[in-house]
Order: sequence, then structure tokens, then C-alpha cells
Amino acid sequence: MNPPSTIEQILETHIQTLALTLRPATVDGYRSAARRFLAYLGVAFPHVQQLSELRRDPHLLGWFRSQCDQQPPLSHKTRQNYLLCLRRLFDASVLDGQTLQPALILQRDFPLLPHYLPRPLSSSDDQLLQQELRRADDLPANALLLTRATGIRIGECIDLTLDCLQSAGEHWQLHVPLGKLRTERLLPADEEIQRLIARILVLRTSARLPWRPRGEGLLLPCRRSHDAFHQVLASALADAGRRAGCSTHLTPHRLRHTFASEMVRLGVSLPALMKMLGHKDIRMTLRYVEVTQLDLQREFHAARQNTVESHRIPVLPVPQCLTTNDLPGVLQAISATRHLLEMYRRQLEDEKERHRLQRLDKRLLNVAAQLKKAKAAEK
Repeated sequence: MNPPSTIEQILETHIQTLALTLRPATVDGYRSAARRFLAYLGVAFPHVQQLSELRRDPHLLGWFRSQCDQQPPLSHKTRQNYLLCLRRLFDASVLDGQTLQPALILQRDFPLLPHYLPRPLSSSDDQLLQQELRRADDLPANALLLTRATGIRIGECIDLTLDCLQSAGEHWQLHVPLGKLRTERLLPADEEIQRLIARILVLRTSARLPWRPRGEGLLLPCRRSHDAFHQVLASALADAGRRAGCSTHLTPHRLRHTFASEMVRLGVSLPALMKMLGHKDIRMTLRYVEVTQLDLQREFHAARQNTVESHRIPVLPVPQCLTTNDLPGVLQAISATRHLLEMYRRQLEDEKERHRLQRLDKRLLNVAAQLKKAKAAEK
């Protein structure tokens, strides 16, 4: 009879199964989480060898505390990823028929992540940057302009194929390959996007760069790897920003943030924007609404700070020459005086002075009433 499998053997078996469908980087994340947990058990509880022996307290809770106390400290995002990976491996073990205590990892164990908002470029920086990229008009510059015009991730831009521009009847669409979330999508391609792709194809044929591995069928040639080409584009963007005189640090992903924020301001619906950006969760898309709300607050307060006068006193027509027989002119002058007096009274902070002017206004009102009676008596 074979001895029961150890925790390490069971977790590694599930990781190898996940490797059949997940990306290598994701598999490395699962393996790192398992190794960290096993390393902790080996030091703190070396006698625990079977999954059935695991308990929430002290085994899992002790590991949670060790992650918090580690030096240098782990970020909340890293700790959350470790817990997610280990919980999925535990769930896979239960489905595989292993005996495991329930509720080893609870939702309240996951650290709260800081709420980050997208960082789109300001309108002035966006214009300056696009002007500089058009002036440069080389392969990296046009690739960055294509990223700005479509909102695709820089890695998706690097992986665009030669036939990425496809006809859709009277219109054209851009085929975006498998991206960060392992999804592909089709984006509307207007004349500007078509022009950029056509320009890249022209520059591509004249570029004296050796092909990157397996890059013959891709839109963007480069003599380096995918990650290295990402750095090439990032450096080209930073250089363009400095030449253009942009006021902030530039990264390729901020072009995506700028595109998405622009779409929200132009009235694109959130479901449509979610499809365009390739989001799986609408909450990711809603962050751009928060950005536009911050813009609204900023513009409102800036307008208030630039206001010189809280109330602008209007200039009302007051007759320049009045005669004792011109009662309509006198009434008009009293009405204008009462209005100016009230506008002035509202700006005063002294309450006693405000009441004094209010009594004066009542006197003017009585005068106007007496004059109206006199005018009626003349008729």
C-alpha cells in the first residue's frame, strides 16, 4: 500500500495541472505561494506532513502573521495573491478527494488593497506629446500613437499581427490578440488608426532591424525580445515627453488611461468602454468615471478661485435728466436704486448695517408707492 502523499507532493501535482492552461508567469505565482507556505510549515510545524493535519489555528493564522512580519514587508497585493493561489490549490485538493478542514482561508484574511485611480495625461501634455510623436514619425513613435488612439495595452500593441486590420463591411476593425486577461477583441478602426497602421507597415519594410524571435508575422519588428521591446517603447515615450516639455512622468500605460478617460468624457457608455478596453470586471471601467468626477471637482473649484467678485453689480439704466413732471423716470430711478442697494447690502458682513439698509429700502418702497398713487390721481 502506497503511503499518503505529502502536502508538497499534492500541491505540486495541482500546480502541474494548472500549467497546462495558465501562462508560465501565473504558474510561477502559484509555485511561489506554495513554497512560501511549505517553508513556513517546515520551520514552525515540521511534524505537519498531511493535508488532513492542517488547521486554521495555528497553521494558517501563523503563516498569515509571518507574511505581515516579514522584512522587507510584503505589499498588500503580493500577500493577497499568495492567499488566492493557496486557496485555489486547497480547493483543487478537495475536488480531488483529499481530506481537508473547511474554512482554512476566509475572505476576511485578505488584506484590503489601496484604491488607485487611473492617471490620464492632462489635455496640454497629451497634445504636446502627440505633436512630438508625429514630428518624430519613426517606428516607436507611430506604435505609441497607435496605443494612444486605440487604448490597447502596450504588450498587445507589440503582439499585433500583420493582418490585424480587418474589413467589417463598410468599416474597419482592429483585431487585438490575447492580452493580459487572456482575451482577444475587435476594436473599431477609424481613419486615424488606419493611417497609423499603414505608416507602420511602410516603416517596417525600411527598418534595418533583425527580426525578434518568431516576429516575422508581427506588425512591429525588433531585434530584441518582447520585454526588451517594451523597454524600447517606454524609453522612446520618456524621451518624447522630455522633448515636448511635458510636465509629468510618462509611461506607456498612461496612454491607455488617457484614451479611456477621453472616451468617458465623449459619452461612450461603460459597457462599450469595457469591451474596448478588454476588461472582465465593470468595476475596473468605473474607475475612469471617478477620474472624470475629480476633473469636474477640480474645474469647479478653480473657477471659484478665479472669481474676483462674488456678486457682479449690474449697470442699470438710470435717467440722466429728471424733471418734477417726469414721474415714470423718477419711479425707474427709485427701482434701480433699490436694486443696487440690495446687491450692496448682501455683500456686507455687519448685521446691524444690513438691517439699517433694509429699513432704508422700505422707505424707498413707500416713496415709490406714494408716487404711483400720485400718478394714478393725475389720470
